[in-house]
Amino acid sequence: MAPAVPLALLVLVALLAPGLGGAFSSCDYPAHLWCSSWEIAVACQAESRCANLSRPAAAPVELSLFYESLCPACRGFLVQELFTAWLLLPEEALSITLVPYGNAEERNVSGKWHFQCQHGPEECLGNMIETCLMHEAKNFSTYFPVIFCLESGSSVTKNLEACLQVYAPQLDGGRIAACVQGDTGAALMHRNAQLTEALDPPHQYVPWIVINGKHTDELQAQAEASLLGLICHLYQGEKPKACGGLGALKAPARCRR
Repeated sequence: MAPAVPLALLVLVALLAPGLGGAFSSCDYPAHLWCSSWEIAVACQAESRCANLSRPAAAPVELSLFYESLCPACRGFLVQELFTAWLLLPEEALSITLVPYGNAEERNVSGKWHFQCQHGPEECLGNMIETCLMHEAKNFSTYFPVIFCLESGSSVTKNLEACLQVYAPQLDGGRIAACVQGDTGAALMHRNAQLTEALDPPHQYVPWIVINGKHTDELQAQAEASLLGLICHLYQGEKPKACGGLGALKAPARCRR
């Protein structure tokens, strides 16, 4: 007759059976400590038993938009997809970096940077205005509504004061204008040029969308079709309420080099 197995041991095996191998292989903690931290709970595969233990905060999805101020496709994506996603999602789910430069070119003449833009001098001015606005405002939630106002309005270059009055009356339009006309603006735009030229793979068009440090054709297409749906899919934290539905697919528009 086979030796009897103590009842207490059978109960312990039954309790630990799900994920037992993983627990023994990576868990060096006694059972009474499994819920002392989320890391230990994961290592011991005991998450389901630690209902009162809060999960660590998930990192936001990081999106960088490389664009130019007068490109119709850029304006459409910024106004319709990016701004909408930003409004609907909490800041812990989405972090945005804007780089206005796009398909521009720069040259250094006697120590000063000069820029030539795809849609002409007015686009260079628009890029500079938005860059200096970001520099002066610092806070994304302060300057992004102003950029939305500029890009969705009749003129990117002529509506700054009106947009500031509505969305950021605390900002000094004179300081932004001084930046645009001075060496600070040129230095900031040169930095945008460096960031754009450093893209890997090199950008072929704008808007050029980088998600969590990566650009692929698939990510670009998904972002242009439904940015909200893509961010909701990629975010590893508790899904925000806005993630209840996905946008309909549509053909992307771009400004090629």
